[in-house]
Amino acid sequence: MKFDKIIFENRREKLRALMKQYKIPALLINSSANRFYLSGFELHDPQCNETAGWIIVTESGDDYLLTDPRYDDAAKRVWDNDKIFIYSGRKFEALKKFFHYNKITSLFIDYNDVSVFEHEKLKELCELKSAPALVEQLRMVKDASEIECMKKACALNHKVYEQIQPSLIPGKTELEISWEIEQLFRNGGASELAFTTIVGIDQNAALPHAIPGETTLKEGSHVLIDMGCRVDDYCSDQTRTFWVGDKPSDRFLEVRQQVMDAQTAAIKTLRPGLPISQAYRTAYTHFEKLGVEKYFTHSLGHGIGLETHESPSVSPSARGELKPGMVVTMEPGLYYSDWGGVRWEYMALITEDGYEIL
Repeated sequence: MKFDKIIFENRREKLRALMKQYKIPALLINSSANRFYLSGFELHDPQCNETAGWIIVTESGDDYLLTDPRYDDAAKRVWDNDKIFIYSGRKFEALKKFFHYNKITSLFIDYNDVSVFEHEKLKELCELKSAPALVEQLRMVKDASEIECMKKACALNHKVYEQIQPSLIPGKTELEISWEIEQLFRNGGASELAFTTIVGIDQNAALPHAIPGETTLKEGSHVLIDMGCRVDDYCSDQTRTFWVGDKPSDRFLEVRQQVMDAQTAAIKTLRPGLPISQAYRTAYTHFEKLGVEKYFTHSLGHGIGLETHESPSVSPSARGELKPGMVVTMEPGLYYSDWGGVRWEYMALITEDGYEIL
């Protein structure tokens, strides 16, 4: 998405309105996706045990970006320079001075987003209080610019499926298929994969998150491919299951039809106001009538956007209702350890009066 400072400022204002409702004077943002959503600064952290920086959003409108010298120039491109704090060396000693100077005596945090170490160090600087996932609440409903980005990512996904299907021939390994998909995404304009491509041949297709290996396609194999890319910062996520050869087996055709019918039934229910759990239960009930529900081992889907998996989860325990602007996956599957599995996945945008398949 092309950087527009106004978009990010507006998002922080929406967050500030929520903070006032919850009586939160200052909120620490540590999640990389939330940080980017509110600022355009660094969608990814450098390592799983490092952070590119934090944002502090305050009720008064004084918002701060805190980062280290590696990101000084990057921060200045997206944030008011007077509100950037660069820490180096002993990070929390530097932060102590920052908190004192800016009279920050209390912070609300989402405990899902901080490590125990960070929590204990922050407790030495100010009072900490638990905050609900307010930014995730905002991120669930996509604006027009986000939807446009996701449509581009989905279009590239469809194109790569069209390109890869003819090359699914006997002798090709899961790893070779995965590598070919990555090249097609890159050559098609993706900035990166949304997640590591899942390729499972025959019995490996019974593993919902199969890791590509040396298993080889044969005449009469089936192969499950779950793939996604990132275009303009936003993700796509789609799954298809293919047959290799001219005559699909009766079992493959039956299982695939069961999965696709469950997906269709669930998709037809999608509309604003629908309890999110009901979409899951529609698919589950379809499988239950066929006596195969125990082979449906995961949720029906999930929200998607800056992250491949984000709120809301389309599961039996999901709370809340669908709203216009939400984008969710619909991906029922059936998995048999002695044979393999079939999953079929679409991304659906919730519209004002129903849904749109992306």
